[in-house]
Amino acid sequence: MASRRTSLLATAALLGTTAAWGSTFFMIKDLLDRVPTLDFLAVRFLIAGVVMAAVAPGALRRLSKESRRHALVLGLLYGVAQILQTAGLAHTAASVSGFITGMYVVATPLFAAVILRTRVTGLTWAAVALATAGLGVLTLDGLSVGYGEAITLVASLLYALHIVGLGAWSNPTEALGMSVVQLLVIAVVCLVATAPDGVVLPDRGQDWLAIVYMALVAGALGLVAQTWAQAHLAPTRTAIVMSTEPVFAAFFAVLLGGEGVTGRMVVGGLFVLTAMLVVELAP
Repeated sequence: MASRRTSLLATAALLGTTAAWGSTFFMIKDLLDRVPTLDFLAVRFLIAGVVMAAVAPGALRRLSKESRRHALVLGLLYGVAQILQTAGLAHTAASVSGFITGMYVVATPLFAAVILRTRVTGLTWAAVALATAGLGVLTLDGLSVGYGEAITLVASLLYALHIVGLGAWSNPTEALGMSVVQLLVIAVVCLVATAPDGVVLPDRGQDWLAIVYMALVAGALGLVAQTWAQAHLAPTRTAIVMSTEPVFAAFFAVLLGGEGVTGRMVVGGLFVLTAMLVVELAP
């Protein structure tokens, strides 16, 4: 079990990663007007994987065979989840997609209890419920259930499995190597999905700058930080911390994207942040 100091450092790293993810929402919204979603994902993760492999080839060589297999499975889970979430967006509202995707907050403790035999306390379940309510206030304008919602829910379950898998398999010494393998596998999955229609590349320098930022900061560094952090944090705690992503997305949309502050942003954000504080401060 990690020491309190290490645990807090891991939480801070995970929170920084989630903030980086949240900072990309308004960029992606603009970029997808010109580049198809799967093409963007393929290019983003390919850049991230290739750069990390070039920068840290030793980390790949030091990976045990078992860790390579684990990273391959985790990369497949994440890559397929990305595709299903994207496909679901074509059939459902973005607000509904965001809420259903955030249901990994609920699915993660369930999977952890079943797969890892992890005991989830009543206080933790209360934090999960609070985070879920906060996500609903932040994102939902109405909810109907159809094909798009169904495959988005499958994506959410795969994200939860990815969190549980990282919690079970990651260790600090192999975090970098496992992250590189995951990034490359995600890129391959997205390339295979988009290959039949060809790959559309950005034709503006500003778009390339945005993709490089999302590839290296939100993608590569983010996954390394998440993989390392999950070697020290329980999966349910990880999921609750990661549920702050829409809070950061709203913050950056207001700060840099020109959106106005709404009551829903404030109330939903406070719910999610309170949930995170509950799991951090609880014994």
